[in-house]
Amino acid sequence: MQKLSNKQKLSIIIVVALIAVFLQYGLHFPLFAQGLVTIVGAIVALSMLVGMVKSIKQGDYGVDLLAIMAVVATLAVSEYWAAMVILVMLTGGDALEDYAARKANSELKSLLDNSPQKAHLITADGIKEVSVNDLKIGDHVLVKPGELVPVDGQIIEGSTTVDESSLTGESKPVSKEINDEVMSGSVNGDQSFTMQTIKLAADSQYQQVVKLVQTAETTPAHFVRLADRYAVPFTAIAIIIAAAAWWWAGDPARFAEVLVVASPCPLILAAPVAMVSGMSRASRNGIVVKTGSVLEKLAAAKTGAFDKTGTITNGQLTVDEVLPVNGEADDHLLQLAASAEQNSSHILARSLLAYAEERSIQLLPVGKLIETTGKGIQVAVDGQEVKAGKLKFVAPDSQQPLLATTAIYISIDGQYRGAIAFRDHIRPEAVSTMQQLREMGVHHLMMLTGDQAAIANNVAQEVGITDVRTNLLPQDKINALKNVPLDQHPVFMVGDGVNDAPSFVTADVGIAMGAHGATAASESASVVILRDDLSKVATAVDISQDTIKVAKQAVLIGIAICTLLMLVASTGIIPAFVGAMLQEVIDTVSILWALRARRMDR
Repeated sequence: MQKLSNKQKLSIIIVVALIAVFLQYGLHFPLFAQGLVTIVGAIVALSMLVGMVKSIKQGDYGVDLLAIMAVVATLAVSEYWAAMVILVMLTGGDALEDYAARKANSELKSLLDNSPQKAHLITADGIKEVSVNDLKIGDHVLVKPGELVPVDGQIIEGSTTVDESSLTGESKPVSKEINDEVMSGSVNGDQSFTMQTIKLAADSQYQQVVKLVQTAETTPAHFVRLADRYAVPFTAIAIIIAAAAWWWAGDPARFAEVLVVASPCPLILAAPVAMVSGMSRASRNGIVVKTGSVLEKLAAAKTGAFDKTGTITNGQLTVDEVLPVNGEADDHLLQLAASAEQNSSHILARSLLAYAEERSIQLLPVGKLIETTGKGIQVAVDGQEVKAGKLKFVAPDSQQPLLATTAIYISIDGQYRGAIAFRDHIRPEAVSTMQQLREMGVHHLMMLTGDQAAIANNVAQEVGITDVRTNLLPQDKINALKNVPLDQHPVFMVGDGVNDAPSFVTADVGIAMGAHGATAASESASVVILRDDLSKVATAVDISQDTIKVAKQAVLIGIAICTLLMLVASTGIIPAFVGAMLQEVIDTVSILWALRARRMDR
């Protein structure tokens, strides 16, 4: 049997209430009305009790207890109309939460609504419209003016401008020429172009973002458990006040009157609504956050760890020098290195291939590719064994000194043949980002890089990082994160490559710089920054702190109002029916306050 939605439950409760009103005031059968409300109330209270037991098994305490006690108490003292109002309040509150979540999550849902569905496949028989899921890598696809780019591809004919705002948040159109890559989900301008697909639909940039959004929508916010910590003492206080009022007045109705205004809904609704609102605000800023618990951890973060290349630096390395030895020709060394790296997505490989293209270097086919994570690759090129990567990997016995810059070293058939040096550029926003993080309480900043010490220290000094770990393999980065003292947690790790995925899992929060698309596909990252902008790390922390602040405020405001009303109700001047109506006021105030997290800006 399909589970009823909160809206359907509310509709049923309202219908029951109308029937009860008709029985009492239309047909003058008050006992029938009372019996109907009592039966429905008992069923709802029993279902809530079952849910509460399940919650306790999961480590959540106290949220539903007050509501159950209020329903039972009002029914026990024949205040069945108050019980009915409580039932309407409970189901109405859940329905209101659903509505608020839909409103707060509208930016995220727009991604799903605009997902590419069709593509114009170019075949030998002409142009055929197919599903994007039917496209294969290497297919030629026509993209007409105003259409969504169906999958990630490379332009092979024509030029245009595309709107990538749904992916990056940048509204300015981006010019695209032959050989430029276009991302699925971007909107073509006023010129048709032909592209060759480079990824399947499921692996394309837009679908990866959609998957992250779906995860964000379906994973419950951990902060609900934090709200339960407030619920335990609040429940105890409510029961004490209600019991004291009963003892003082000698009337069990006073117990029910106090519990009626002890609404648990600020605890149930306010925190999750604030979380969804914060996640929505992050989405508008080009940041996809998977769960509410990520916002909690980022808000309390004390340590930030950063990869260097492509993260603190801008990811636009350029070849500085080709340095052959033993009479090796510059172009031949460049040809072998570029051929070996042609299937790699690493930033050095992209820069090397771009430089080879500028020099009109013809790439050679490769075979028997073996990649050693964090060290380099070994391939067969033109009948020779070519290694490219770190010096100790390509030529472990070589006495060649390390270059004082980022470089790829090359050996041919075991003999060291030279290196290609790169010049890197620090992101212009890196210095201000580190300063902002310190101001937000992230006082311990680390650089974890596989690069050599001389290069890393220069970069770290320029951006203001003092804790620098160099020459690290992925396992070394994991160990460095594990060894962060407990009093310096939570820790977030920022990186831009798939090789950072293990570090993302080890850190409390993994933040992927997803501008190139590779990391957006990584399920290991808790946060994906869609814009190529390091300052968005500080923005994510800022939004997280704002969201948690608003969530706590919403919960505490609701608790404060409830406590005040309980004290007033203990005197007997608030009838149970009126007290039940006041619950809706409390809920509305808490939820409206929580929704501030969606628009709050410093």
